[in-house]
Formats: sequence, structure tokens, C-alpha cells
Amino acid sequence: MIDFFSIATDIYRLRKWREAHRALVFVARAYLHYGSLRRLVAFFQETEARRAIYAANKLPIEQATRAFFYAGSTVTERVALIEEHFRQEEQILSPDWYVKLNLEGTYPLWRAAADDLDWYAALHMEPGQRKEGLLALDMYLGRDTLYQIMFWLGKNAAGERTLTIGAMQGPNMANARDVIKETTKRAHRYRTKNLILYLLQAVARGFGVERIYAVSNDGYYAMNHLRRDRKLKTDFGAFWEEAGGAVTEDARFYELPLTEHRKTMEEVPTRKRATYRKRYAFQDDVDAQVAAAIEEIRR
Repeated sequence: MIDFFSIATDIYRLRKWREAHRALVFVARAYLHYGSLRRLVAFFQETEARRAIYAANKLPIEQATRAFFYAGSTVTERVALIEEHFRQEEQILSPDWYVKLNLEGTYPLWRAAADDLDWYAALHMEPGQRKEGLLALDMYLGRDTLYQIMFWLGKNAAGERTLTIGAMQGPNMANARDVIKETTKRAHRYRTKNLILYLLQAVARGFGVERIYAVSNDGYYAMNHLRRDRKLKTDFGAFWEEAGGAVTEDARFYELPLTEHRKTMEEVPTRKRATYRKRYAFQDDVDAQVAAAIEEIRR
């Protein structure tokens, strides 16, 4: 018999009332779905690497009991999702980096070529942070997070390797508008939120992903993207469509392209061509840095 009370003490800070309450709810749900949770715990005991990850971070067990990832997901589906994500990581990453990325948390992928601006992006895993995914791509300016995309890896019905975006979050700082304006200027008028998606597309290609999906407004598991009048605060669908995405047969998900469409110079007005050349050179540098970084941690 699995001791879910012991797991709860590793996950929650029981001295705080809210945490203690969440722990009790977790234990109740875990025993209610004992068969599925036993399978997930057993999965993390199958290899030395998984045991090391599980010893340091038992949050995936909790994630399986809560309505995370996408709307309408079941415990059985979440268990399968978590298992497949870690299987894909095992297949993609070298044995050392499979453990390091899940334990140490941050792996730099790209840094802007600017002496006066500490602007960079990294793969990131922080226990307790994941609600919409099992891994994240973060873009930082110094110690501040500008954007974050949460995602998980998997396989679709056709057996293709997939990456699914659970959510994207923007900056939460007093001067966010000024910061975004400055970074957009440095990227040759390339919007920062488009840049982090561009970075993720580069990561996906480096990981050998064949399809990128993104959770739609209908598929978002929580309702905190809605205002009290039920209107959208954040329209995920509008951005996914702008990025070339289209709704799949399951309305909870979009499919996004693996590469961003580029205009040819003939399509660009003459007065803007210099800016576009600089932007494309900037993007080419992003691609090169991410490809080199991913190559270092792949099998």
C-alpha cells in the first residue's frame, strides 16, 4: 500500500492551514484513484534516473490528482500524459541531462548580443510551479521573467512526437510596458511574445518534435483568463491564429506550425526592408544558439 500521507508531507508545507487543507484533499483524491496513482508511482520507480527525480520532486503525483493541463482531463489521462512526457525526455536527453534538467531546473538556450541588457531565455523546471505543463521556456531580463511558456511532450494518435503548450504568461512588473517596448526595439520591432514562441519552435525542432499543439480558450483548465463579465482577459486563440495556428478536431487545442512563416523581401515594402533584414539576422542567431544548446544535452 502506497503511503500518500508521506508523499503529502514532501509536497506541502503543513504548518500553513491552506497547505494542510490541500494535503488532505490530495490524500483523499489519491486513495480515491488508488489504481491510477499506484501506476504513476511505480512508473517513477522503474529506473535509477526516475527514482532520483521522484525523490526530489513528487509534484507530478499531485498534478495527476488535480484538473490541470487542459479542461476536462481525467486522472487516467493525466497519469498517461505525465508518463509520456518523462518517456519523451528520456528518449531526447542524455542520461545526465535528463536528471539535471529535472533536478537543477534551468538550462540557458539563448542570450541577446547586448552588453547593456541581460536578456536571455532558458528551459526551466521548478517544483510547485507547473500547473499547465511539466517544463517551461522562460525569457528573462536580469532577474525578472518577461514571458513564460509552460508545455509538455508526448505522442499523438499517429505516433508522432508532440509538444503541447499549456499556457503562456506575460510580464508581471510595474514597468512592463516600457520593458516590452525596449526589448521589442532591440529585436528590430519583433514582439517579445512572438519571440518566445519562435524560441519554443526552435526547441521543438531540436527535440525532434513533429507537431506543436496549444491549449485553446475552450481548453484552458482554469477560468482565470475570464473577467467577471465572462469576457476574455487573455485571448489565447487570437495569438495562436496570428502565429499560423488552426483549431484541431478537438476544439480544446490548436495546431501551430513548427517554423514561423517569413515574408520574402519582395513582399516587404521597400522602406521596411532594412528592418526586416536585421530582424531575420536576429532570428537566425536565435536558431543557431538554440540548436547548439539543444545539441549539448541531446543523446
